[in-house]
This record gives sequence, structure tokens and C-alpha cells, in this order.
Amino acid sequence: MNGYSLRFYMHENQKHHGMLLYEWLLEAARKHGVHGGSAFKTIAGFGRHGQINAAHFFELAGEQTVLVEFIVDAATADTLVALVEQEKTPLFWARFPAEFGVVEPA
Repeated sequence: MNGYSLRFYMHENQKHHGMLLYEWLLEAARKHGVHGGSAFKTIAGFGRHGQINAAHFFELAGEQTVLVEFIVDAATADTLVALVEQEKTPLFWARFPAEFGVVEPA
């Protein structure tokens, strides 16, 4: 099948409606019928402000980036992007073409 890898980037301590933003996003996607999604914590990186955040810097606890990824069809990707825009959630997103499938046991 063909669709998209839809990724959202946020700080691990960001909240939305009293929840951690990545947890809110996963729950919102589930409620919109998405079959799966994952949140990944970064080891190190930098964003548009140029500040390098690395897991070994004790003073940056809670500031690491979290990547939330969904593999979805075009309509679902559009729905999720529209949802975060409507909710005015402060995050960066990217969409990449993806080919995907499921291997069933014999």
C-alpha cells in the first residue's frame, strides 16, 4: 500500500489540555481511527533556535525532542494535520511518501 509517514516533533515536557502533548496526539489519533502510532525520544538534536539538546546534559532534563510518527493514508494525514492546526498545538510536522504492508504468518 502507499501512504505517508507523518511525523510530529515536540519537546517532551510540552502539555496540551493538561496532558503531555505526545500522549494527547497519540490519543487523538487513536480516536480518529488511526491503527497505530509511536513516540520516540531523541538522543540529541537542535531545532530552529539552534540550541543543541542532548540527553547527557543534566540541565536540559525535560527539553528533549519527542518524535511521534504515524503511517497513514493521505486522507488520514490531512485529518491529523488539520486537527493539530485547529487545536493550535505548537509543534513542527513533516510528511513523507511511504510504501507499507503487513506480513501475515503462513
